[in-house]
Amino acid sequence: MRWGLFSEILVMSWDTIRSNKLRSGLTVLGIVIGITSIVGITSLLRGFEQSFKDLIRQIGPDTIFVQKFSGITRASGADFEQIMRRPNITPADAEAIEELPSIAMTDVFMGGGGPTGPQQDRLYYGNQRTKPLFTFGTTEKWPFVNKLVVESGRFFNTGEFQRRQNVAVIGQTAKVALFPVEDPIGKVVRLGLYQFTIIGVMAKRPSPGGFDAGQDDFVVIPHTTYQKITGIRANVVARGVMRSVQVAAVPAEGVHRDQAMRDVEELMRIRHGLMLHQPNDFDVVTQDAIMAFFDQITQAAYLALVVLSSIALMVGGIGVMSIMTISVTERTREIGVRKSLGARRLEILWQFLLESVFLTSVGGVLGIITGTSIALLVNWLTGFPVSLPWWSFAIGFGFSAGVGVFFGMVPAIRASRLDPIEALRYE
Repeated sequence: MRWGLFSEILVMSWDTIRSNKLRSGLTVLGIVIGITSIVGITSLLRGFEQSFKDLIRQIGPDTIFVQKFSGITRASGADFEQIMRRPNITPADAEAIEELPSIAMTDVFMGGGGPTGPQQDRLYYGNQRTKPLFTFGTTEKWPFVNKLVVESGRFFNTGEFQRRQNVAVIGQTAKVALFPVEDPIGKVVRLGLYQFTIIGVMAKRPSPGGFDAGQDDFVVIPHTTYQKITGIRANVVARGVMRSVQVAAVPAEGVHRDQAMRDVEELMRIRHGLMLHQPNDFDVVTQDAIMAFFDQITQAAYLALVVLSSIALMVGGIGVMSIMTISVTERTREIGVRKSLGARRLEILWQFLLESVFLTSVGGVLGIITGTSIALLVNWLTGFPVSLPWWSFAIGFGFSAGVGVFFGMVPAIRASRLDPIEALRYE
């Protein structure tokens, strides 16, 4: 088809849309809604995905986590009662892991919770109190293993850890609630029934999506002190709450993470007395495993988005086919005149097919603009991270054009097959 004829068809398509603004607008409404959903929600999901992955990467790509069980195991369909019968991870396991030549240092995280949730307590200072905060115990290596920053004061040291002293490092939530104008360092607060001296304040921690997800609602104390005040050892039931213990291990310099993982796994199997044919009764996970699990969730979300958007696109496509069929009927005499002047069937087919594609493509462009605007508005109002990858625009425009081709083909073929004599007689 010649370029001159192609440009002429585009001009005719634009004139048709412009002369029937209301009808054209209602026709592409479904297309606009579908493409808006694809672009808008994709940009928000993509932004959240990038935010979450940046948060996980902050921990460090080589950090190894040893747990009784993880969310990955639970999501894989493992029997809950069976994994709950697994032996508990203990601080002694961390000490044994740290003796491995391939491991530089380990940290113990105690009090993360279990079936009934994490340990929560209020902090009291004078007449002020905080909301329930996550209370957990760690070693003096916690900020180094997790790449966290102490905003003011310091973290507890080895001597305070070994002597089980009542020292605490608080998050931003406790600082704002109890010490909005005062310096909290050195202040004595009450945690449950015990007095603690605040020695440090952690900097604000990042969270997925930038939302306040309680990432700063915590009090961290030495896990030796944690065991002392809770009256528990390692990982046992106390006051109806299962205290979970997690060990984080950092490979030694020059040691590949996979080698360190194999060493940790072998050591844990020996400590748990497992035979060669028996599966692990513990989980060893890394950043990659967490991200792979998250990718499965986001892929399911993208699939659901495509399915829901396809419904709107299908509705819009049916509308386009109906309107194009009406347009063919209304312009039957025009088709007869064009054929009598020498227009071929292929040219008539292209005329109506391109008109359909042009109509849906306009809807696609409007949908891209609307979806982008909504995403940027959400980012401006809430701070929710937004990512606008080029492929979301390409998919949106491609889908809209594809709908025009698919649903415009039948009316276009019908127009091309009209008999010119019968068409000229049409009133």
